[in-house]
Amino acid sequence: MTSISQPERATQNRVARLFRDELGYRHLGDWSGRAGNSCIEESLLAPFLAASGCSPAQISRALHALRTEAHHPGRSLYASNQAVYSLLRYGVQVKLEAGALTETVHLIDWSRLEKNDFAMAEEVTLKGGLARRPQSRVLRW
Repeated sequence: MTSISQPERATQNRVARLFRDELGYRHLGDWSGRAGNSCIEESLLAPFLAASGCSPAQISRALHALRTEAHHPGRSLYASNQAVYSLLRYGVQVKLEAGALTETVHLIDWSRLEKNDFAMAEEVTLKGGLARRPQSRVLRW
C-alpha cells in the first residue's frame, strides 16, 4: 500500500464504504502494487459482454474500438475522454463482415442497471505517456 496521510485514508475509506454499502459496488481493494493497470479492464468487461449475449467477434471488435478511442495518440486527454464516454453511453458500432449490418454492442446496460457489474479499486496507477494515480477508480462491468 502506498504511504498516504491518515485524513486521506479516512476519506478514501468513507468513499469506498459509500460505493460498496450504499451503491452496491464490488470493492476490488488496493491496486497500488498490481501490474498491468489500465484504463480498460478487459478481464472484467469481456465476461460481462459475453454474459450479455455478445459473440467473441463482437467482443473483440468492441474492445478494439474502446482501446483505440482511449489511447488515441493524436488527441488530447479531454477529447479521448469524450470519445470513450460516447462509447459507454451509446455503445460501440461493430460490423462483423463486409455487407453485414452494423450492430451496437452496449458496454453498459442502461435499461437494467442491476445487470451491470459495478466495481471500484483504490490506488490505481495508470501508465502511458505520463503515469497518473487517481485516488479511487470506479469500474463499470
